[in-house]
Amino acid sequence: MAHMEALWFWTGISHFSLFLLPFLRWVYVIGVVLGCLFDGLGVWVTRSIFVCFPSEAMACMKLGSKSDAFQKQGQAWFCTTGLPSDIVVEVEEISFHLHKFPLLSRSGVMERLIAEASEEGDKKCVISPPKIPGGAKTFELVAKFCYGVKLELTASNVVYLRCAAEHLEMTEEYGEGNLSTQTETFLNQVVLRNWKDSLKALQTCDDILPHAEELHVTKRCLESLATKACTDPNLFGWPMMERGPMQSPGGSVMWNGISTGARPKHSNSDWWYEDVSTLSLPLYKRLISIMESHGNRQELLAGSLAYYAKKYLHGLNRRQGANETTSCLMPMASGASPSEKEQKVLLEEIDQLLPVQKGLVPTKFLFGLLRTALILKSNPSCLANLEKRIGMQLEQATLEDLLLPNFSYSTETLYNVDCVQRILEHFLAMDQITGGSSPCSIEDGQLIGSPSLTPITTVAKLIDGYLAEVAPDVNLKLPKFQALAAAVPEYARPLDDGLYRAIDIYLKSHPWLAESDREQLCRLIDCQKLSLEACTHAAQNERLPLRIIVQVLFFEQLQLRTSIAGCFLVSDNLDGSRQLRSGFAGSTDGGWATAVRENQVLKVGMDNMRTRVFELEKECSSMRHEIEKLGRTKVSSTWGNVSKKFGFKMKSQMCSAQEGSVSQQNNGSAKFEKAKDRHGKHKKNSS
Repeated sequence: MAHMEALWFWTGISHFSLFLLPFLRWVYVIGVVLGCLFDGLGVWVTRSIFVCFPSEAMACMKLGSKSDAFQKQGQAWFCTTGLPSDIVVEVEEISFHLHKFPLLSRSGVMERLIAEASEEGDKKCVISPPKIPGGAKTFELVAKFCYGVKLELTASNVVYLRCAAEHLEMTEEYGEGNLSTQTETFLNQVVLRNWKDSLKALQTCDDILPHAEELHVTKRCLESLATKACTDPNLFGWPMMERGPMQSPGGSVMWNGISTGARPKHSNSDWWYEDVSTLSLPLYKRLISIMESHGNRQELLAGSLAYYAKKYLHGLNRRQGANETTSCLMPMASGASPSEKEQKVLLEEIDQLLPVQKGLVPTKFLFGLLRTALILKSNPSCLANLEKRIGMQLEQATLEDLLLPNFSYSTETLYNVDCVQRILEHFLAMDQITGGSSPCSIEDGQLIGSPSLTPITTVAKLIDGYLAEVAPDVNLKLPKFQALAAAVPEYARPLDDGLYRAIDIYLKSHPWLAESDREQLCRLIDCQKLSLEACTHAAQNERLPLRIIVQVLFFEQLQLRTSIAGCFLVSDNLDGSRQLRSGFAGSTDGGWATAVRENQVLKVGMDNMRTRVFELEKECSSMRHEIEKLGRTKVSSTWGNVSKKFGFKMKSQMCSAQEGSVSQQNNGSAKFEKAKDRHGKHKKNSS
């Protein structure tokens, strides 16, 4: 007992070790000196000191003093003390040939069972105690404790022994320093004060969870881990430090020049992710809940959940980036991969535990969960939750994320367009709630409005890219494609070039569409929001309906006229500014050179615009000749029908420089004279 009291003394000062380093150094030196004189005492002192500084190896406490007298023969254990055994204890399939007195002097349950067996008058007393927590392996340690044989209490067996001691009534009533007291003291004073030991003890609770819950061992381990996860790791256990002067060449932590065997650790806030990922799902859920109640940061909890999911949901690892680490994505430590049913349960539980705040969970990880949920056929509520989470932060997604394969056999499309449609609807609904959506004006392709339009503009560009990717699918029906394209508000697109490209690809992949369907689909395009390059392509696109082509040409010519007028206005302003600058005494030759260069740039721009106008006039002329060929005798009526069909008159703005009149009637000749006069004025202004 004197040795035990000294051991508890040294264990008790472990929590003041960081402040007592000089003192402990001298104690260690004294222990080495004593070791030279008294070998056993020196070893005991040295071992006690290292219990104060638990390293990567688990802390332990030695019980008993007798040498091991137990031998195993097949499925039976024998106590070789020189006396024949007078009792056989059967635990599971193992028989223990022991003696009555050591057992009944320590356990109330064994005392009653032995008394009942003795009353029956059996020559050989055979008893079968009720199911012992931990089974035969734990009862072997219990028997050694009853005989006073040396054994070690560690974090791996203390929970089994604590529950078995309670189950067998090994309390102080049946002997001082009984197993129940010893295990409880070791659990509170050593195990729960160390991160690694607390984690190991909690893992052993899975096998005997009802007994551990009854003694509140599970709750105490969870509380210990939750408290330490919220604390700087340097404040408990062995100091965790990066490689430096206090690290041995082998990589272990040094203390006063002594290699302790402890591995260095980084004191990042996510240092505990890998450790807690070894817990079973029920215990991990409880740990996350307790940590949340302790006020741990939500982003850390979300990171831990993502780490845990990537470790056991193998579908998340298939789309892992090349720059991401793979050390955290290994299968279970036991080597057994979770079944499909277990993965489904895990995914649904992870979905319930994830925080709902926007931005705490990476969007790519959420898409990975959604893709895995579709493969595992998770319940509809889980799928809806994941779609809603993604919709809240859709602007952070990429085109690759949106390309969700269609795992349903009922549909023939390659990608899950319906899922993307629902995600977009969630985003638009959230955008309306937050007040981020408001119409804006567009000038030269630039958004003029609130900066809050940036997310919805990003999403509009993302959806246009997605439409272009799914458009080649011949099984994609027109209503579904058109509904997704029309779901994006008009003000969200500064330019319709992306939408035009997607529609052009769809028309190319679906040449059997009727003219009415083509025209209905092309109405989604705002011709005024097409760039000059897109207008040039659309004017020569044979897949577009004739009405759209004419509208594109009309608005393109309007854009050119506006640009030319703007250039003339800028030129006049430059001429006026030059005259003003010439009147100042401080003008230099450098200013004049800058003005000359600006004038040259304007002239080049004017020449390019004149060339483009000439090309458009040639195109209009060719279109006009084609229409003339349809019937020269009914030219006037044909032009009237065409103008009614497209909703505007084909004025001389489209073809003002063409020679010859198409009509020889009075109305046709009058229109041509007006067009000729306007063309003459236009040339005069251009010169």
